This record gives sequence, C-alpha cells and structure tokens, in this order.
Amino acid sequence: MKKIAVFSLVVLFLSCAEKQDLSPSETAKIVAESFYHGDKATLKKYTTASGYANLSSIQKMFTEDKNSESDFKVVDEQREGEVTWVKYSTSYDPKPGIFKLVKEDGQWKVTHNVSRDRGLF
Repeated sequence: MKKIAVFSLVVLFLSCAEKQDLSPSETAKIVAESFYHGDKATLKKYTTASGYANLSSIQKMFTEDKNSESDFKVVDEQREGEVTWVKYSTSYDPKPGIFKLVKEDGQWKVTHNVSRDRGLF
C-alpha cells in the first residue's frame, strides 16, 4: 500500500510540473526573448522548422546581453482561422514586430511569415 501511495504522489508531482499550453502571446514572448538573447535551443522549441531557419539565420545581428530586460509588450493579437498574429514591442527595437503563429503538435509556434504576410494589422 505504501508503494502505491508513493507512486501516486510521484505521478501527481510530475503531471503538475508539466508546462501547460501556452497562449500565442506567451509563446511570442518566449520566442522574442530567446531570439534576442541568442538562446537557440529555446528558439527551436517554440518555432516551426521554417520559422527557426528564418530567425536563426539573422539572430547574430540582433543578439543582446542575456541579462538585459526585453520589456516585451503585446500591442495587438488577432486570430484568423488557425493562424494567430501577435504584434509586439520590445526595448530592443523601436519598431513593433509581428509574429505569425500556428498550432503544431497542439502547441502554438512562431512560423516564417513572408513579406506579403502582414496579418490583420
């Protein structure tokens, strides 16, 4: 009986420790901060393959100090079917950025948006 109780507690702990589904805005913040801080592993986790290829190819030009504050703010968020657009601002860039997010494997991920993709803004 003791073993079952211990096992149940371990399973409960592990299930509670798992990260819940992130919103598109939360995902956008993680991607923006990992992009500017040069964190390729996190960037890869929260982007699609094409999004990662696009962002990682230009990441070195925009890398900031890892201890700097991004001051990330969502300016606007719009959903269009299965795609969500997040317009955001950071302290690193005076011009707001736009991320296009899609659901992949049940998780919101930033994908590559081509120049004609401007979302609903």
